Amino acid sequence: MSTTPRVVIIGAGIVGANLADELTARGWDRVTVVDQGPLPLTGGSTSHAPGLVFQTNASKTMTAFASYTVEKFLALDVDGAWCFNQVGGLEVATTPERLADLHRKQGWATSWGVESQVVDAEECVRLHPLVDRERILGGLHIPTDGLAKASRAVVALARRAEARGARFQGSTRVTGIEQAGGRVTGVRTPDGVIPADVVVSCAGFWGPAVGAMVGMDVPLLPLAHQFVWTGQVPDLVGRNDELSEASLPILRHQDQDLYYREKGDRLGIGSYAHRPMPVELGDLRELPQGDDVRESSMPSMLPFTEEDFAEQWARSQELLPSLRSSKIDNGFNGVFSFTPDGGPLVGESPDVAGFWIAEAVWVTHSAGVARSVAQLLVEGRSEIDLHGCDVHRFEDVQLAPAYVSETSQQNFVEIYDVLHPLQPKLSPRNLRVSPFHARQEQLGAVFLEGGGWERPHWYEANAPLVEDLPAEWTPPSRDSWSAQFHSPIAAAEAWKTRTAVALYDMTPLKRLEVSGPGALPLLQRLTTGEMDKSVGAVTYTLVLDGAGGIRSDLTVARLGEQLFQIGANGNLDLDHLRRQAPADGSVQIRDITGGTCCIGLWGPRARDVVQSLTSDDFSNDGLKYFRAKRARIAGVPVTAMRLSYVGELGWELYTTADNGQRLWDVLWAAGQGHGIVAAGRAAFNSLRLEKGYRAWGHDMTTEHNPYEAGLGFAVREQKEGFVGREAIAGISDDTVRRRLSCLTIDDGRSVVLGHEPVFVDGRPAGYVTSAAFGHTVGRPIAYAWLPASTTVGTRVEIEYFGTRIAATVAAEPLVDPAMTRLRG
Repeated sequence: MSTTPRVVIIGAGIVGANLADELTARGWDRVTVVDQGPLPLTGGSTSHAPGLVFQTNASKTMTAFASYTVEKFLALDVDGAWCFNQVGGLEVATTPERLADLHRKQGWATSWGVESQVVDAEECVRLHPLVDRERILGGLHIPTDGLAKASRAVVALARRAEARGARFQGSTRVTGIEQAGGRVTGVRTPDGVIPADVVVSCAGFWGPAVGAMVGMDVPLLPLAHQFVWTGQVPDLVGRNDELSEASLPILRHQDQDLYYREKGDRLGIGSYAHRPMPVELGDLRELPQGDDVRESSMPSMLPFTEEDFAEQWARSQELLPSLRSSKIDNGFNGVFSFTPDGGPLVGESPDVAGFWIAEAVWVTHSAGVARSVAQLLVEGRSEIDLHGCDVHRFEDVQLAPAYVSETSQQNFVEIYDVLHPLQPKLSPRNLRVSPFHARQEQLGAVFLEGGGWERPHWYEANAPLVEDLPAEWTPPSRDSWSAQFHSPIAAAEAWKTRTAVALYDMTPLKRLEVSGPGALPLLQRLTTGEMDKSVGAVTYTLVLDGAGGIRSDLTVARLGEQLFQIGANGNLDLDHLRRQAPADGSVQIRDITGGTCCIGLWGPRARDVVQSLTSDDFSNDGLKYFRAKRARIAGVPVTAMRLSYVGELGWELYTTADNGQRLWDVLWAAGQGHGIVAAGRAAFNSLRLEKGYRAWGHDMTTEHNPYEAGLGFAVREQKEGFVGREAIAGISDDTVRRRLSCLTIDDGRSVVLGHEPVFVDGRPAGYVTSAAFGHTVGRPIAYAWLPASTTVGTRVEIEYFGTRIAATVAAEPLVDPAMTRLRG
């Protein structure tokens, strides 16, 4: 008799079928898949999905998902009929800006191991003869892209899962989730309860309704997206047989928000160029469901609004002249899922153990997401980093229906736009501001947005300082791309930080309070560092998963015998700590970010500023490096921590939000005689890279261990019993096969921005994680994952928009390796 958990998957579309296949492949044979629609054509997005699989994405994770989907579907068939037709993919450019962006995307593909090539217009026409040579400048060709036959793949996957013991049950509406003692126990249907130890919602745009059954916010918006089939296209007649359907590459015309696929002698055309069309789930319930679902009447296929497609039809006829003698045969507005940041939603309910979701997943990424979810359930971790997909990545303010609606619609509008990596949302803004916001506005702060927070990147009040910069601090001019959302004022702010003193707003960084008699044992178990230190100790430490991957890095301050303040990376850390806390109530975990604030006061004159405002001892002996204490600064109660992520003398000064503006004001006034400036994130990023400080989620993730990431010093080797300890036993800096390496750009001026491929001996060998101009060292810096054999002094090349930039592996840190500035 099987002892594997009883799993109920809600949704028999491409995600649910893939998950059943992945779970049963791992030996879990008590799997039931239910869907409100009839099998196999259930009426969800899978039933009408056009199936274009373009693998390349700025995200390494999303590209890996897509590549696995290609690999898996290529091996599937239904009675000899294909599930993946690898015709290749072609994205064409009709503007110089788009052509440049295709070079950038080709760099992503190279970084993530996908074969690709930017080709000229003649080669585009050879690959896709329907394209008008006079309209295009070139294109990006990915030979391994192609067409997924989603509805057929579902049949193949279901057959395979059923052969291993899974059961698929159609025409079964889920009406509730049974639970007891904080765990799922079953799925309620009109025919009774299906017992379950694990429930996974793969319900697509119905996901929010299913999540609501356990009180879980699923930040997803159903949106309609236009798709048409043409009548016969003359140039396609006789080109394809009924079985193959297509032989030309799938095609994207992103300058007009359009894509194309063949089907015999017709073309399918999809458009994102129309107005966003949000769909209310209440409206969907009035549409055909259950046994009333037919290929021509699905809940996910809304009536075609012809007026929204008129311009796109004209644009299509310009790019593909053969369409001028064809007509639109039929069309529909198909419902798909969009999210605030465009990523999938994967994770377990914070309140009901065993209830999981895998939503907002398109056919392109379906197999990859399903594999990762199966790995989470069976093995406890995904081999692919999931921080950008975890549903708990969002802050509470980002779960509000109005926020989800507005940002998801904006993602629809921008889906094919050329977007800069620093490009902020235009709306909604000013959702979260620090107590210093009014003062920052007075200083002309230029705000970008992250996690709902307004974050100053530089201050226009510092513009006159640019004229005062010494020659060695004067930055070179930038190319037009890297100059976006940047200002040379950042150089002046970095200069003042290194030579005088600066105020940095560190409020947006997540702060957690962990307290109670079980706090110390919990942190001892979850972190690589020693937490049982004296009150006042501050420790930089890592949180690993069971395989030794870095799931976060934390700064932990012991403020009392049973009280710890944690500087975390985001909401994922809060979720993890809460899940790991014992159920006996011995640990209390609070997010104190909103009720507190933080100023980073850093620079060689920082002590002159702060000591003039307090009778507390801020000398080196009075507050040593990586120590904390409570103090008063001009009467403002603060927790002062002696640490710095810009590599200069100073403190992180924490106080309650009501005291924040006064703290800013007294420091600002006292600093006037010491050359104080307010400084932003642009200077901060430059300075932290000069010191070699890593940023989790950018420089390292669960895919990397501490020694590869250059963080072996954060692992206390004598410590036993922490999560991941056994996995990293025996690993050292000398045994790793890859390393996060510091590169300096040889020409002293070419700034890259991240995700670019790095070539060693002419071959792609790694990719850039973080990059900035190093104002102190006078040249651009990039951190990159490279083979361990690329030691200091190795010459490499970084590909940037199709050109190769020479760089050299450098010893780190680049600034103050003896730590005299920090410890002074």
